[in-house]
Amino acid sequence: METLSSLADGFIIALTWQNLLLALLGCFLGTIIGALPGLGPSNGVAILIPLAFSLGLGPTPALILLTSVYYGAMYGGRISSILLNIPGDEPAMMTCLDGYPMAKAGRAGEALALSGIASFIGSFFATWGLILLAPQLVKIALLFGPAEYFALFTLAFATLGGVSSTNQSKTAIATALGLGLAMVGVDTQTGVPRFTFGEVHLYDGIDFLVAIVGLFALSEVFVFLEHRHGSSDAEGRKMAIGRMMPSWAVLKSCLPTMFRTSFLGFLAGVLPGAGASLGSFISYSMEKKLVDREGTFGKGDPRGVAAPEAGNNAAAGGALVPMLALGVPGSGTTAVLLAVLLALNITPGPLLFSQKPDVVWGLIAALFIANFMLLALNIPMVGIFTRLLLVPPRILMPIVAMVSFVGIYGISGSTFDLYVMVGFGVMGWVLRKLDVPLVPVILGTLLGNAMESNMRRAITIDNGNWWTLIDSPLSASLWALAIIGFVLPMIFGKVMKARMKRMAKDEEGALTD
Repeated sequence: METLSSLADGFIIALTWQNLLLALLGCFLGTIIGALPGLGPSNGVAILIPLAFSLGLGPTPALILLTSVYYGAMYGGRISSILLNIPGDEPAMMTCLDGYPMAKAGRAGEALALSGIASFIGSFFATWGLILLAPQLVKIALLFGPAEYFALFTLAFATLGGVSSTNQSKTAIATALGLGLAMVGVDTQTGVPRFTFGEVHLYDGIDFLVAIVGLFALSEVFVFLEHRHGSSDAEGRKMAIGRMMPSWAVLKSCLPTMFRTSFLGFLAGVLPGAGASLGSFISYSMEKKLVDREGTFGKGDPRGVAAPEAGNNAAAGGALVPMLALGVPGSGTTAVLLAVLLALNITPGPLLFSQKPDVVWGLIAALFIANFMLLALNIPMVGIFTRLLLVPPRILMPIVAMVSFVGIYGISGSTFDLYVMVGFGVMGWVLRKLDVPLVPVILGTLLGNAMESNMRRAITIDNGNWWTLIDSPLSASLWALAIIGFVLPMIFGKVMKARMKRMAKDEEGALTD
């Protein structure tokens, strides 16, 4: 009853005109960003951070706007997958396998509507999972001391590459780079400047919002300047939408798939480092083995659209659980949202639910509202969103650059931060060329100081004994999970990636035959 009472209080906060308009704006912009190939939810939230801060929004409205963008981008990723066979982001890759064949058969409208319904069910299930699971996780987290928190942060870094990662060394390098950047500034314990090189602007450390916008948004602009040369993959390619709603028989056959894969996707999202990509892949693979008795998956089976969409949207909601309850993000986009919370002077973790209940429950209530808004937007307005696929990148990318520069200058009023942002943009471009993940850099920058503080505190409490970091059963368990999470992708990562690519190639081959 206490949970339902808190949720009711959250709805009182969320159901104001300002918050409803922000949720609607976030859903609309998020769907647009998700639909545009290559951007995805992480870039979408990063691009719109300056907008949220330049509007002078409070903590709850800012989070409502950005989480609505997050959910909207997860919805929007299916549009280019179905119509153009170009995934908006990695989790949407599995939607291409049956979505594009349905579109080629004149059933694009049905596929888009079905994916919208599956996304709604997946997100709705995940939001309830967040309500029920996060407070329980908070009770466990209250048992954590400094040594356990240090082990927990280590677990987060060890699993950042994800289960499908094929090169853990690059993840480790990116993490080390992020932790190194976190050391810039005045040491909070000794008061000695570290790695500031005499630059007073660096005494407060590197502003992680500047780092995020540079790494994600500006690096996307640099990649475009290098490769795309003003052309558009979608330009000139149109496809008839056809009938908008699937028949009741089709919808009825897909409902069990949606419920099963929502559960699977949510579990994948809660696990650190798994995320929406794994949720989408295991949802599709399981359904194919479970219900594809006639070999129709990959040839335009509606269940092949419903499974990955419900799975990846449930995983997106599941990734919010460890971020809010433990302060450890479950995906790349939640790492960006973690930075927003810290910039708003809100520390995620077990005390968040007791110290800032208005923020937490207002946000959760807004997720429900945004989910219904997205369902209402995505079916009648799908024609508008599909036309946006024809916007050439030569128009889109200057807008991204403008929003980044104006927004960051509006937040800080410092030209030095603009130079830092450009530097991070170049760094992000180089790291992308070397296929080094960007999320560990961001997470290292965000959590580095907290990790260092907890390590120092634990050792000081035990009079300089380093073994204190592993001598409790809870911290030893977290260290064991961290080692397993780091080693497992080395064994199974290549196999899983190969299976995903082979599955995509097999379905493409079946289409061309």
